Amino acid sequence: MMRYESTLQHLRDNQYRWLVTGVAGFIGSGLLEALLKLNQTVIGLDNFATGHRHNLEQIKELVGEKPWLNFRFIEGDICHLNACRKACEGVDYVLHQAALGSVPRSIQDPVRTNESNISGFLNVLVAARDARVRRFIYAASSSTYGDHPDLPKVESVIGRPLSPYAVTKYVNELYADVFARSYGTESVGLRYFNVFGPRQDPNGAYAAVIPQWIAALIRNQTLYINGDGETSRDFCFIENVVQANLLAAMTDNPDAVNQIYNVAINERTSLNELYKMIRGLLLKKFPHLQNHNPEYVDFRTGDVRHSQADISKAGKMLGYAPTHRIQEGLRQAMDWYIADLAPEKKTTGESI
Repeated sequence: MMRYESTLQHLRDNQYRWLVTGVAGFIGSGLLEALLKLNQTVIGLDNFATGHRHNLEQIKELVGEKPWLNFRFIEGDICHLNACRKACEGVDYVLHQAALGSVPRSIQDPVRTNESNISGFLNVLVAARDARVRRFIYAASSSTYGDHPDLPKVESVIGRPLSPYAVTKYVNELYADVFARSYGTESVGLRYFNVFGPRQDPNGAYAAVIPQWIAALIRNQTLYINGDGETSRDFCFIENVVQANLLAAMTDNPDAVNQIYNVAINERTSLNELYKMIRGLLLKKFPHLQNHNPEYVDFRTGDVRHSQADISKAGKMLGYAPTHRIQEGLRQAMDWYIADLAPEKKTTGESI
């Protein structure tokens, strides 16, 4: 944690100009909140394909009027190179989070996923190169490990992709590596593992498991678990992701740049365990959950059975030391989930 604490102090003492793509999304808005609280100048780019204006409104309320003046929003699409060039003007660091997430979405619509996650990624990378930004930090994905069976996952060993989404995120890593070799563009890829936290959208067919399950439980709806419930994931709270992004951007270790890092906590939680955790945290406020039980359905196409990250590389090279395990993250985020997920709002209960 000492490395992260010194990084935070450095940012309090020095103001930089940051671009956060996908700023109205879950992770993007979390990065925006952290940067504005550190008195940084932030440009945000989003087309609201999956992000929401109310996320930006929540950040404004959280940080206050004065820090909010350091933020400038550009409504635009990363699939348009000119929008990316405009957003990168005068920027020191790029935190690229914009993408079309979700394995099922990519299987249903691989063309759109490719346009956003590969063509859009390339546009932001080209714009960052031409603007001579100091460093390009981008959201990679644990889906890149594909069908490789070994646990925990080590950055240097991957398998075959299991979905179009996984293909796009791997291509991002290849492009970043080529730009480093061809143009000297500094980059760091962060392979996120099942991130969760406030402002994660619970609604829609492609919602992440934790907010979707919390919504189903609060509203006393049927909660579906894909498979036998023993599928496991390395769930990572948003504050750990913020830490990794800031460490990657600010590291002065030349060997740490142009690398890929796992961002997780190096633990596995099964879906059955996750259900018990969430139900347990909600039971006191929602007594109807005393008799609630999940419904098991078929395994989902494109999903890996187990996922767990080796985070030793990020610890050694960046000083990454996660502060929240899944239990701490759920407890910290639960008040937000309860306040946001009104029982009368409609949602579905679908697993990861």
